[in-house]
Amino acid sequence: MENPIGESRDPLWRQAIAGAQILFVAFGALVLVPLLTGLNPSLALLGAGVGTLLFQAVTGRQVPIFLGSSFAFIAPIIYATQTWGVSATMGALACVSLVYFVFAALVRKHGAEIVHRFMPPVVIGPIIMIIGLSLAAVAVNMAMGKSGDGKIELVPYATAMVVATASLLTTVVVSIFARGFLRLVPILAGVLVGYILSVMLGLVDLSKIADAPWFALPVFVTPSFEWAAVLFMLPVALAPAIEHVGDVVAIGGITGKDYTEKPGLHRTLAGDGLAVLFAGLIGGPPVTTYSEVTGAVTLTRNFNPAVMTWAAVLAIFMAFFGKFNAILQSVPVPVMGGIMMLLFGSVASIGLKTLIAARVNMDEPRNLVIVSTVLVCGIGGLAVNLDGFSLQGVSLCGVAAIGLHLLLPERRSA
Repeated sequence: MENPIGESRDPLWRQAIAGAQILFVAFGALVLVPLLTGLNPSLALLGAGVGTLLFQAVTGRQVPIFLGSSFAFIAPIIYATQTWGVSATMGALACVSLVYFVFAALVRKHGAEIVHRFMPPVVIGPIIMIIGLSLAAVAVNMAMGKSGDGKIELVPYATAMVVATASLLTTVVVSIFARGFLRLVPILAGVLVGYILSVMLGLVDLSKIADAPWFALPVFVTPSFEWAAVLFMLPVALAPAIEHVGDVVAIGGITGKDYTEKPGLHRTLAGDGLAVLFAGLIGGPPVTTYSEVTGAVTLTRNFNPAVMTWAAVLAIFMAFFGKFNAILQSVPVPVMGGIMMLLFGSVASIGLKTLIAARVNMDEPRNLVIVSTVLVCGIGGLAVNLDGFSLQGVSLCGVAAIGLHLLLPERRSA
């Protein structure tokens, strides 16, 4: 049964506010990638906004997905910019879109059933769980006032825990007990409460907001193309491509629709690839589907793709609005850390739901081996390094899960 909250007849003002909430959820991770790699955060916002609109154009605006900066490319971008320069790195990142287009062509030729054949629930379930659980340490570190990797203390522990707890509890209370419009914006409510508390505790530097310009035109980067940089960057696309499949299946599990059939996985992959191409051509980091947004949709139950359109338009607007950028970048890490603890857990729960809904028999040794191996590899952070090519995280878990599924024999009936 269609959720009335997800229908397109929602008033525009509700869609706009819900879109702002989605952008708030994605913003921290969206701008973190350029901040870590030395790229321009405004171009990341522009790439995410225009990229999401391109994705919607290709998919007929049927999938409630927002595209943001991909974490899989952080280390490769840093290495590539130091080795070949920013321009060549952008050219290589633009070429990454070719991987998406190739995958899209294969899916179109063989049909979406090829995904179900190679990625049944026993494979998809643990991969979706890893998408959420692999980020658990980042959320916890941020909630404790540290950087995502836990190496730097940004906010004193005791103060950070107070702010994170307030943000988390507000989100939980609003999502469970609120009625009407408030039920649509639990995350935004958590951000506002946490931010106001942070201002009261002196965690926000208001002078940076006052000094920021109202209008700031992003400085675009013209890409150049070097084979060495391109060949170095192409294999990295395996991780976000597999995560894309997991996120599309995950969002389908939430909304009750099979997006691999309609609009088709080949269209979602092509849309993601087109967005990656645009981001590389302007000088922004590659974009990918966001687990944070999947968690947000899970909590709000707002399935309307128009909400993502509003989030994209707001992202484009913010790319030129220096003052608002300063406000968002001033949100202390404990605020988002507390909320992300809930969001990432929600994504992991979707993976568990996938296993349960498909009645995957965990007493079957084959299924137990696949799920157990994937979870330990993903949560433990196992990495495979072969002559400079690294496979880890979701990409490694995806390869391991699919490989075990194909290699391990099914139990034969007696």
